[in-house]
Amino acid sequence: MTRITLRPIASPMPLGFFTVAISSVVTSSLQLGLIDGAHRQAVALTVFSAFVLQLLVSVLAFGARDVIAATLMGGFAGAWLANGLVTSTDAHGGGQVLGVMNLTFTVFAALMASVAKPKKVLWVLLLIAVPRYFVAGLYGLSGAAWLGQAAGALGMLLAAVAMYAAYALMLEELRGREALWIGRSGHVREAMHAGLADQLNRLERQAGVRRTL
Repeated sequence: MTRITLRPIASPMPLGFFTVAISSVVTSSLQLGLIDGAHRQAVALTVFSAFVLQLLVSVLAFGARDVIAATLMGGFAGAWLANGLVTSTDAHGGGQVLGVMNLTFTVFAALMASVAKPKKVLWVLLLIAVPRYFVAGLYGLSGAAWLGQAAGALGMLLAAVAMYAAYALMLEELRGREALWIGRSGHVREAMHAGLADQLNRLERQAGVRRTL
């Protein structure tokens, strides 16, 4: 007889989205000029906390077998770490290097958006993240001030959506039902509303149970 033991955990996604929101506000404030450019290193040090928190969220999401959430939060964690290190050390050519990284992150966000549509609130966040990081990448490569301000404005919009997503998911966890629009559909909706037998269907094919990844 084979026994598979699942250890339920609280959803880490509200923490992940709140971290995206708070860190985006801080970095966008710098790009918009709300924080003086002389305080770049202080902003970078603040961003380090986002790396730690989102890495934790990613690990917990992998444990909860949500590969989309885990991969996305891990990607954000890596981006925050790179941004914080380059900015805090004022590395030579850092702006251009971060520009390339942000453009590459744009591709990552677009690919994530292509598979995240059943989670509508996450999909909307990614649809904003794509132009936000694309513009930030162009700003890093060109240094044009208006591109920095545009990236900052998109970052504030990203923060607003992330804050909403975090609050909606937290309310859902507390009340045991959807309190604010989240927009689940397809297999994602079934995961929340289907019976236990449906949840355990094809469990033997999932990572951590099957012999190889």
